[in-house]
Amino acid sequence: MVKVPKGVTLVVGLGISGRAICRHLERLGRPFMVADTREAPPGLDTFREAHPGVEVHCGSLAGIDMHEAHEVVLSPGVDPHLPELAALAGRVGESGDPLVVGEMALFTRACRAPIAAITGANAKSTVTTLLGEMAAEAGWHVAVGGNLGTAALDLLAESPDAELYVLELSSFQLETTPWLGAATAAFLNLSEDHLDRHGDMAGYRAAKLGIFRGAEHAVVNAEDSQTWPACSLPALDRFSSRIPESGEWGIAPHDDGSGRRAWLMHGDTPLMPAESLRLQGLHHQANALAALAMGHRLGLPMSDMTRVLGRFAGLPHRCEWIADIEGVRWINDTKGTNVGATLAAIAGIGPTLQGRVILLAGGVGKGADFTPLAAPLRRYGREAILFGRDADKLEAALENALPLHRVEDLAAAMERAGDIAAPGDCVLLSPACASLDQFPDYQARGDAFRQAVERRSGKEAT
Repeated sequence: MVKVPKGVTLVVGLGISGRAICRHLERLGRPFMVADTREAPPGLDTFREAHPGVEVHCGSLAGIDMHEAHEVVLSPGVDPHLPELAALAGRVGESGDPLVVGEMALFTRACRAPIAAITGANAKSTVTTLLGEMAAEAGWHVAVGGNLGTAALDLLAESPDAELYVLELSSFQLETTPWLGAATAAFLNLSEDHLDRHGDMAGYRAAKLGIFRGAEHAVVNAEDSQTWPACSLPALDRFSSRIPESGEWGIAPHDDGSGRRAWLMHGDTPLMPAESLRLQGLHHQANALAALAMGHRLGLPMSDMTRVLGRFAGLPHRCEWIADIEGVRWINDTKGTNVGATLAAIAGIGPTLQGRVILLAGGVGKGADFTPLAAPLRRYGREAILFGRDADKLEAALENALPLHRVEDLAAAMERAGDIAAPGDCVLLSPACASLDQFPDYQARGDAFRQAVERRSGKEAT
């Protein structure tokens, strides 16, 4: 039995966040040791070179006596409900936090600047990036990371003088965060995901709601009550893709003298024409409103924020506009690897088109139920072109919704789409599946799509 000495912190997990935790503890001069449930975690030799003298235990946590540990800090990938951690449940550490915490507990203790935190099943990376760019446009020294890009604890070292930390946070990070204290916190949406970790949707939602612990301001989805906090907060804003009620952020018709068209609105105040956004689809217009609500609370000038929205084209592989060719829009949403993400893309893009959606879908379905895709495709779809390992399951779920066409791979799907697309249509790669049957990862699938579109349009990648 390996014993954690009294006063020593045990770090569990040697992933990206786990190593950031270790670097943070080393900067603080705090003694720590490390455990990882894998027998040979990747990068172990490099870690030992960087932290000579730090004890590392690989394998089952059952072989570690943690009872005298100063604190047990888990990487997000480590389930806090592991049986080996059960004996520590309810115990309080010297910090006043639970004895078992995650990286964000350490971050909040050390952070001296306001935190803007974003979570949700989908779109959190987009809103996080948008808000960071808005703050930078306003001249703020802003640091952006968390579940996106740089680990939160590394941000403290890289940007110690930041005036704002904008953090994307996952349910895994939030469930081990006893108190966040965000200046503004957004819960964008909720759809089925990570149930193998959280047990059911109630458990998943409960973890996500941790973003509001100690928050001064909440931003929630007016169309999804599951995003609303379970307790009262000092201030709250709601965003929607519908006409806003008083004080809400939404989309409504407005005539600025050049005709009546859809505008992003704050209550009755027009902010900018929806068509001026480079982001594609109603769902991204809603994401833009969430970022505006957060930025407004922080005091960012509206002119700076709308300027960013006018040029921000989205993150790679997330409803990324590639080209308009002969009146047909080609959009890369290869990051749509689950049904919820593909639903958001179809429902967001469909209503904005003069024509119809041609969906390219298929791959490894991960046991998903594809039937929810039928209704929006019946309403907005011209054809679904199916490929990959689970094309049969997609076909069975969609056979009564719209015309279907089976092909071998993405290249053939794009050829078919080009043949049937009419001006006003959108060819949407949003597969609702993982890519590993035909590609190394979803990025490679998106890159193949982009390159084929650029060849079709005669343009080089920019």
